[in-house]
Amino acid sequence: MKIVTFEVERKQKLGILNADGKWIYPLDCFGMDYRAMRDAIEELSESEIQFLNHMALKDPYEVPGAARIEEVKLLAPILRPKQDVICLGVNYMAHAEESARYKKESFNGERPHAVYFSKRVNYATGDKGGIPRHANLAECLDYEVELAVIIGKDAYHVSAEDAKNYIFGYTIINDVSARDVQNRHSQWYFGKSLDGFFPMGPCIVSADEIAYPPKLSIRSYVNGELRQDSNTELLIFDIDHIISELSGGMTLRAGTIIATGTPAGAGLGFDPPKFLKTGDEVVCEIEGIGRLTNIIVDE
Repeated sequence: MKIVTFEVERKQKLGILNADGKWIYPLDCFGMDYRAMRDAIEELSESEIQFLNHMALKDPYEVPGAARIEEVKLLAPILRPKQDVICLGVNYMAHAEESARYKKESFNGERPHAVYFSKRVNYATGDKGGIPRHANLAECLDYEVELAVIIGKDAYHVSAEDAKNYIFGYTIINDVSARDVQNRHSQWYFGKSLDGFFPMGPCIVSADEIAYPPKLSIRSYVNGELRQDSNTELLIFDIDHIISELSGGMTLRAGTIIATGTPAGAGLGFDPPKFLKTGDEVVCEIEGIGRLTNIIVDE
């Protein structure tokens, strides 16, 4: 099941993508009255998910209310997260190396502990949405394609072996970052939390659709140039570890978004760095989920 949030005739709805991804079937045409993705994450039953998987195979002309994807506006799957997004810093070894080079720090190739930080998201940006330049604050705007994990039920003291049973699904996020703001404040929160710095989508793929643990190709492109090219199996700290460690001391509420880190190839990793400018197109792509495309815009 690939579930989306979309807008049609100025109304926000939930729907599923059909098998070829060209049509959206609104959930309300199946008698499911979920108003927001957060509600669906908390309340969708296993039988409803199986039913939606089955309906995604139907011919669109057999589904009342079906709409071609180009006839609607795709929004971020979770428009307003309940809490700050939990992010993993430098969770691919090659990105850890390039980050150290950019900051002119030594790096011995060892990562004994995960690095966690949070990202404020007032309103998530959907596929084809603009990423504001924030030229008044930042000059060094960067991109980071990441696999995001969506928690499906409250998790507390979860073992690594049981972690997969707490996952609702997966999506793509672009952890947009103002590198100069990060360095200026000697922390990551402000430089990663400016309005519009959380593109997300185009859908959430339910956990049952992707073999666990996810071993998915992950790429980003800027103006058609391949920048990042890796695989999620190369995470230093895997999803089992992340969920188990975090839930060992905090409750991960249903709907929690965990961004698992970005591979090498971010703008800061080039010499000289390749930061974003107005008009640049950034495409984030993860196998089995899709492509998230955004343009850098002046406010």
